[in-house]
Amino acid sequence: MKLLCGLTSPFVRKVRIVAALSGLADRIELVPADPMNPDDQLRVRNPLGKVPALALDDGTTIYDSSVICQYLIGLSGNAALLPAEPAARARVLTLEALGDGLLDALILQRYEVIFREPAMRSQRWTDHQAGKTARALAALEAAPPAGPPDLGQIAVACALGYLDFRFEGAWRAGHPRLVAWLDAFAARTPAWAAAAPPPA
Repeated sequence: MKLLCGLTSPFVRKVRIVAALSGLADRIELVPADPMNPDDQLRVRNPLGKVPALALDDGTTIYDSSVICQYLIGLSGNAALLPAEPAARARVLTLEALGDGLLDALILQRYEVIFREPAMRSQRWTDHQAGKTARALAALEAAPPAGPPDLGQIAVACALGYLDFRFEGAWRAGHPRLVAWLDAFAARTPAWAAAAPPPA
């Protein structure tokens, strides 16, 4: 399998951690992809032109990160990452949705700065995304994830890692319980450090 990816993408980091915890990392080749390049094979594999995309041995491609992660977990049979029991599965997937949604809000805030000229930027739009960020962090601070690492926790960790990587870790000052949780997650999940983005 080939993972079309950018190593700074938090969604790619999420897939790489799941692959490692599922014992599948050695079956996946990392293939650099450039979403901004119209000639990149990524746009053939994924019409949306987004990473990550997983090219399978049969020639098909699956995306996005949530679908890829569920596929890899299914291949490995690692029920600890995503339980089969409906209520437990829904809890994990809801936490994943919170982590992914936080990431979406962060990326939209970043894109507003790097892709728009100053005169074209919308403070209202930025504030809207910042509100999502603040509410997500408040919810996680009030009830940090518990138990062994699962797909939801991995998504949350990747969102917090992106805050450190692109937003200078400003979130840490107001969220001590969440900082402690991330430290514990990192300590028991070696794949977290192994999948860290290269220096900016």
